[in-house]
Amino acid sequence: MKLAQHFATTAESAWRDINRSGPSSRTETSALVEAAGEAAEVWAGFGGCFNELGWQALRELAPRERGAVLDALFGAEGLRLDLGRIPMGASDYASEWHSYADRPGDFALEHFSIERDRTELLPYIQEALSRRPDLCFFASPWSPPAWMKSPAVYNHGRFRMEARYLDAYARYFARFIAAYRAEGVRISQVHPQNEPAADQKFPSCVWSGEQLREFIGGHLGPVLAREAPEVEVWLGTMNTADYPGMFQPVIADEACRRHLRGLGLQWAGKGVAHRLRQLHPELPVWQTENECGDGTNSWDYAHYVFDLVLHYLDAGTTGYVYWNMVLPPGGVSSWGWRQNAMITVDPAGGTWSANPEYHVMRHFSAFVRPGSRRLPLRGSWAGGAAAFVLADGRVALVSHNSGARPRPLRVRLGGGEFETVLPARSFNTLICSN
Repeated sequence: MKLAQHFATTAESAWRDINRSGPSSRTETSALVEAAGEAAEVWAGFGGCFNELGWQALRELAPRERGAVLDALFGAEGLRLDLGRIPMGASDYASEWHSYADRPGDFALEHFSIERDRTELLPYIQEALSRRPDLCFFASPWSPPAWMKSPAVYNHGRFRMEARYLDAYARYFARFIAAYRAEGVRISQVHPQNEPAADQKFPSCVWSGEQLREFIGGHLGPVLAREAPEVEVWLGTMNTADYPGMFQPVIADEACRRHLRGLGLQWAGKGVAHRLRQLHPELPVWQTENECGDGTNSWDYAHYVFDLVLHYLDAGTTGYVYWNMVLPPGGVSSWGWRQNAMITVDPAGGTWSANPEYHVMRHFSAFVRPGSRRLPLRGSWAGGAAAFVLADGRVALVSHNSGARPRPLRVRLGGGEFETVLPARSFNTLICSN
């Protein structure tokens, strides 16, 4: 294969086709990357999470500017995101804490309502769908309705593991799926709990592996099999590497396995990703929320995020989901934590800007579409790159250079060999063809 295009992004210029194939003058030996076998896992897609604070900033923009941001995320010339994560009720980037059934003791869910989402979340999702009608959506709650927990608060607490609560909560998932379907949004997966291993001061709920086993196998799985059979149940979104305590009770249970279709990991879950793929190759694994930084949106942190993507790819995951796609300046959550975003929107100034992590995602997602197959690599630079065989037979090689000097790179693919240069402090996508 030969180099057809080489897109590079630095702090000074974004997505520039430099295509510097052939020998280069240098003072150091070229790093090597080459194919190390046949293409493996089938890629499901890259994605992001919808949240209230992002939409509240977006809707303050003039229509033209708002459309440009949405095009940058979902359009053919932007990230072309494939996956969308939807919070069921309040996430830590909702402006207020809430659920869809806030009346205490409403086991029949007579007062279930997604009315808030019709202004605070669904318009965001529907704008994305207008650009990507085939978006795949998965949903997870940060907290059940507070009255289903002990203590009865959105932050902290545990689920009340009594049959009538478990049954009502399973039907709560089914009602959410039906309500969103009525709004034109089809949910493909549900994950029972965002970060079940963390007792947080924002909406959260701690579950043990045994409790998740009981809920999935005895309640959620059977209810969805009856009322929403098209929706998959995944064990997610898991923020722990405790395989025997949190994963094995669910995966090893026969009642759960009838319903379980995949595994979702984030944060500390990265520590068990490779092991899960070894032990359970029949279950796809997605990364469901990338680590979020501190709101400064620095180039250094973007290189850290790039390495996180490589970590999950090397472990055999087949989906990668960014956390906050859009935030206002500073990225402050409703509980005071500053976080990064791909795009910063300034409602006061009516402007927006793409942050370094936007470019990280673009260098992967612009060419690596669902159905691409990951190509294993070897060589001295294999730990800093990932490669995919695209649907048309070309190969996309994605790499970065976090160093302060340009880095010569020698590439061997499909019997061909070429050399290029990775600019200093850069993200790169090399498109290779016969």
